[in-house]
Amino acid sequence: MNPDFDSSRGSAVAAAVNWLQATLLGTFASAVAVVVIGAFGLLLFLGHVPRRRAIEVLLGCFILFGASSIASGVMRALDGPANGPETVAALPPPPPPIEPPVQARSAQPENPYAGAAVPPRH
Repeated sequence: MNPDFDSSRGSAVAAAVNWLQATLLGTFASAVAVVVIGAFGLLLFLGHVPRRRAIEVLLGCFILFGASSIASGVMRALDGPANGPETVAALPPPPPPIEPPVQARSAQPENPYAGAAVPPRH
């Protein structure tokens, strides 16, 4: 029995597709895209590449790296209204404000300037 096709571990085709996806969308591909965009920018600056070709390369990179987001957005747009709006859990109401305790008033009015201008006695 070939271990690559063992059904308990998954198929070799699925593993190959996963490897290809990781290669195309991983750090290696990102580094290559940065180098390609930089090289096209330099060639565009020097006048060796037409603007249309440079824009095609940029759009190709955006589509390649944004393919999963684009696909999930399209699927949400197609499935959205049929499933209804997403329900959001309501937050509990805030607690009532705490009121300061009421203090009893004294018979004499309080003087905020008491003793402020009186020199200390020695």
